[in-house]
Amino acid sequence: MLSRIAESLFWIGRYVERADDTARILDVHTQRLVEDPWIDERRACANLLALMGAPCAEDEADTERVLATLAFDRSSPSSITGALSAARENARGAREVLSAEIWESLNVTHNALPQQRTMARRYGPHSLFRFVRERSAMVFGLADATMSRDESWLFLILGRSLERVDMTARMLSTRVLAGDAAPSWTLVLRSTGAYEPYLRTYRGAVNSSRAAEFLLLDRLFPRSVFASLEQAEGCLAELERANVREGHRIGVAGEAHRIVGRARTMLEFMQTDEILAKLPTRLDELQRTCSLASEAVTNRFFTEQAPQIWVPESVG
Repeated sequence: MLSRIAESLFWIGRYVERADDTARILDVHTQRLVEDPWIDERRACANLLALMGAPCAEDEADTERVLATLAFDRSSPSSITGALSAARENARGAREVLSAEIWESLNVTHNALPQQRTMARRYGPHSLFRFVRERSAMVFGLADATMSRDESWLFLILGRSLERVDMTARMLSTRVLAGDAAPSWTLVLRSTGAYEPYLRTYRGAVNSSRAAEFLLLDRLFPRSVFASLEQAEGCLAELERANVREGHRIGVAGEAHRIVGRARTMLEFMQTDEILAKLPTRLDELQRTCSLASEAVTNRFFTEQAPQIWVPESVG
């Protein structure tokens, strides 16, 4: 596969997942501000912007600033609108390996964004967040139903998996690092779509340690950090099988595989109590893992250019 097409697929996966997860985080953030009048809005907004890689002074932070930066900024692929636009632009360069249904879904989503922004500003942002979640699910559902399980599929899912690890770590950080302005664990679970699976698994009230454990370590919930790392590792193993055939028989073929495997092994074999005792450090390590793995994937599979980092970014 041409490296240009592979890179486009990788970033389609990352951008669509980023839009989905950012919508989930913002939905919980705005809902919490409405439901709890005692929350310090400026502090909560400043904490969220810092965790999402767009820090600003606390006296300048408010909900309008959060939405402008993380939802409506068309020039930044770190926002919902910018990420979906970037996904569509990358899809233009990979039309030959994407099904017509996937392209049409991304194109329709992109063309509907101006109307969705207008409605969000007029009636509130929750309709935009619901729209983004539904359209993101449609894109990945169509990919699951219409793409052959070849290299194109592997690069798309690899991108989604790495982004999901990063964003789930950020969602956990909104609870762990925000102090008095932190959302409840119930809201964190809802933002990841994990509330009902958590209740079915533990059959009891939400407990902070169990909630963190579920989002980090559950093997069966697809948005958990462990499940996402395992899927990314599987994609890399398939992509690197050619290296084994070419004589690379010692250890792991690629640096990205080594980075992801090390993070997965840490979660799998370290004691749960030890992970939770230093949770902020572990979450920071997971975000660095995603950055390093993305850089290694770029160096290994794509053209010789600087990798795209989380903030700031240019459209890939």
